[in-house]
This record gives sequence, structure tokens and C-alpha cells, in this order.
Amino acid sequence: MAEDYSDFISEFIKEDLASGRYSSVLTRFPPEPNGWLHVGHCKACYVDFSMAEKFGGKCNLRFDDTNPEKEDISYVEAIKRDLKWLGYDWEEREYYASDYYEYLYELAVKIIKKGHAYIDDLSDEEIREYRGTAVADKNNITDTPPGRNSPYRERSIEENLELFGRMRAGAFADGAKTLRAKIDMAHPNLLMRDPVMYRIRRDYHYRTQNAWCIYPMYDFAHPLSDAKEGISHSLCSLEYEIHRPLYDWFIREAEVFPSRQIEFARLNLTHTVLSKRYLLKLVQEKYVSGWDDPRMPTIAGLRRRGYTATALRTFVDKIGIAKTDSTVDIAFLEYCLRQDLNKTSPRVMTVLNPLKLIIENWEAGKVEELEAINNPEDERAGTRTVVFSRELWIEQDDFAVAPPPKYFRLFPGNSVRLRYGYIVTCTGFDTDPQTKAVTAVRCTYDPATRGGNAPDNRIVKSTIHWLSAAHAIHIEVRHYDYLFKADKPMETAPGATFLDNLNPHSLELIPDAYAEPCLAKAVSGDRYQFERLGYFVRDLDCGVDGRPVFNKTLGLRDTWAKEQKKAGV
Repeated sequence: MAEDYSDFISEFIKEDLASGRYSSVLTRFPPEPNGWLHVGHCKACYVDFSMAEKFGGKCNLRFDDTNPEKEDISYVEAIKRDLKWLGYDWEEREYYASDYYEYLYELAVKIIKKGHAYIDDLSDEEIREYRGTAVADKNNITDTPPGRNSPYRERSIEENLELFGRMRAGAFADGAKTLRAKIDMAHPNLLMRDPVMYRIRRDYHYRTQNAWCIYPMYDFAHPLSDAKEGISHSLCSLEYEIHRPLYDWFIREAEVFPSRQIEFARLNLTHTVLSKRYLLKLVQEKYVSGWDDPRMPTIAGLRRRGYTATALRTFVDKIGIAKTDSTVDIAFLEYCLRQDLNKTSPRVMTVLNPLKLIIENWEAGKVEELEAINNPEDERAGTRTVVFSRELWIEQDDFAVAPPPKYFRLFPGNSVRLRYGYIVTCTGFDTDPQTKAVTAVRCTYDPATRGGNAPDNRIVKSTIHWLSAAHAIHIEVRHYDYLFKADKPMETAPGATFLDNLNPHSLELIPDAYAEPCLAKAVSGDRYQFERLGYFVRDLDCGVDGRPVFNKTLGLRDTWAKEQKKAGV
């Protein structure tokens, strides 16, 4: 794990409170409504909300909706739904940057009147050309060649005010003019080279409709929205560190509340892409079924996969806050989830690849009820009854005609215990005359071994799960694997893209599985441990003939703990 940076941030906040710079702590979580929240946002939520809570403050939810082309009310609703599910509360502190458009416009006018902003007629391409290019060595940005002043940079204050008013009134075509801050075209930080504050764009906005045809740029709107709300500490991911001088410049020139920006490293996970731009591509080009596809790293996708809010919050708490970028092994996220599910998931028996087991010395039509433990980790979970009969379903993998070495399950002459039931001994098997495939396994049972009894001290080396064939229900199971087969999907060979790292086997459908009858009552979001198979969750979909669908969350094997043990941790 990376070194925890939270103490450093805490010291900053303590000093600000002690000095009187701020009387209280107010942070904000500022998502852009241009996609659904992903697991990386869990860390941002944790930092913003937990830091405020630590100092007795509050955290606002603000939608930074200044780009009408990509934003939509459906994204707003999805974000709020996910935040509530994660357990975060913003009470009456829900805000929108679009509600500040008039306020932001007035501050832009104020900066123009100070002579520190001007209307530019250069195109986007020309602005980039005039700004210049950074040197390859990011650690030596002072050697970046200076840019060139726009020929429109010295317009008078009166002309700039008149043109800005006409921009708002819709007098110019999209892209014809921009409002730029007048800072320093030779500044080593390219972001300080007269950045654009406003651009003309006739796009419908999901909140303001067509009221505006000019929209503020994020670097202008963000600090001044913070100031409008009285945000004391604007906690941002590390890529905004280079934006901090501009953040401070706009606050200073607008003469508003002095919010402070502090940066921390964002979350990176193996086998995962955490960029809304690329996640949107997966959705739009139908590589996945939607934003909530269980293979997606979105909060909704993880929830549908069977993740719990507790596990996600535990994960971000344990990895801590870092100052430098690093990549966390996804196995650690799975470890946190497995710890939670093991304590909270009831156990049930299911058979995914069924093979008939016939108990030859069991009376035809006879049915027994056996007692099964719901969760050995939780005594309060109690027990349930499972039905035992002459014909059962077992997993195909639990029988072998010619067993390999160290195979202790069923084969001719071998004995196993049926979970919660009896010891059975294989006496033979039936095959299909044409394919020679095994169609049924035949056994005898020992009546004296019910429920774990073994009066003659019989020892068997394996216990397998089973279902009564006459009582089991049909279910559909969806096995999910990592969406990307590569540890770092964005690292590709020349000419390749992240799409070339997609895992072609990330979804396996099992339409004809069987389960205990109790699963017929499961509702979307109910989680279970399928004994010996892993953790599964009831999906919102129904399968063939209305069968309940269960998504595999993860297996029982703890790869993280195994690797930690190897490393001697």
C-alpha cells in the first residue's frame, strides 16, 4: 500500500483553522454529470466526506455541469442513486454549477473591468499554436519556450465588455470568439498562458435549456463555484496539481472567498480502466450491456455484480490517501469484499453442471428433511431444511470414471459424504450408448452416517454438495471474469488500443443450473454463498422461462491473502 497522505492533508486543515483562515471545514464532491460513478470515485467520496467529518464539518454535493454537449439528467440521477447506496448524506447541500451562471458571468465582467481578460478572435487551433508546446521533460518546465501574444490581446476594456455582452446575446457564431484571461504567455506552466474562460456553444443544457449560448470553462467555473459555496478545502485528484496556480489566480482576481485546493493521488486498479471517456466508449460501442454491466468498474456495475457498500468503503479506507500515483491490485479489493460477504452471506447449495446421482438402496418415493447451517460465521443466521431423495443432482466435476492422482471425490468404489447428509459409495455409472458420456452415477448410502455421524469411524476424504432432483429449481448463472485480461489495459503495443486488451471470456452463460427451492424467493441484490462454488447475487434480469438469474461475484479462493502469505506479510 502507498504511504498514507491523510495526515499531511489534516495538518494543512489544522493550520488553516488555527490561523483563522477558516472558521469551519466545508468540502465538496463535484462530479461532472457526463457518466456514471466508478470505483475511483469511491476514493474521492471517501476523501471529501471523511475529511469534513473528521473536523466536524460538512460536504456538499455539487454537479459541475458546464459542458452541455456531454451532460444529461440521467447521469445526475445515477450519481445520486450511487452516492445514497454508498451511504453518503448531503442533506440540503445539493448544488449545480449551472445555477451559478449569472454569478460567474458577473465575475468574468469584473475581471474584464480590471483589465485582466480580453475577447479573442483566434480559433481553437490558433490558440494552441500561439500558446506553444511543453518540453518533453516535465521536471524542467522552466525551459518551455514562451508562447506568442494574440493580436487581440490589447483590446480596450470598453471593447472587451461590449464584445462579451454581444457574445452572451448570441451575436456571434459558435467558436468565433472566446473570453481569455490575460496572465502571461511566457509562463512555464502552459495552463497560465491566457487560458480560455468562456466559449460560444449553442448546445441545449439539461437544466438551463437554451437560456445561454456561452458557457464557462471548467478551470474558471470550478474555483469560483467553490468560492460561491464557501468551500474551505477543495480536495482534488493529483492531475489538478498543475491547475492550482490558475485556481488561485481566478480566486484572487475575482476577489472572492479564498478556497484552498489540495491534491491527492487518484485510484488506479489492475485489470481496470477508470476513465469515463473510455467507459463511455465501451457502452456506446456495445462491448458491454450498459453502464451497470457487472463487468464494469462503475458503482452500479459493482453493485449488480454483488459488491457491498461496506466492502467498497472498507477498501478505500484501507488503501488510504496517497500523494503519488500507484496501482492497487484488484485482488485487494476482492479481499475486502470476501471478508464482508463471508460474514453476511447465507449459504445455499446449487449445481451448475448437473449430473444425476441415483441412490440404489434408497426407497423409491421416500423423502427426508436434513438440517443445513445458513452461515457458520453467524450463529444468528440459524438453520434451514434441505430435502433428500433417491435421485440427486451433483456437479459433473465431482465424478470421474478414471480419477487422476489425489482425486478424492466420486469414482467407482470410492466413498464421499454428501453435505449435511449421508456417506455414499459409488457402485457404477450409466453412459449414453452413442456418445459414451456418463449420464448417471449409481451409489449406495450408509443409513448410520446421517448428518455427520460415522459410528464405525469411517473416514472419507471429500464432501460434495448436491440437490434433490425432484425439488430443485431451475436457475440461470452468469460467470463474470475481468473485463480486461491485461494488468494495465491502457498500456498497449504500437498501433493497438485498450480495446485489444478486452477479455473475450469475461462472460460465461450457464442457462441450465439448479438450486435449492428457497432461491425462488430471492430478489434483486440478495447475496449468497453457493457452497464450494463462490459468492453470487440475484440479478435484476430473468432468464429463460422466467428463471432467476444469479451473477457470480467472486470465487472462494482468496488470492490476496495467499500472495501476502507468500510475501511473509
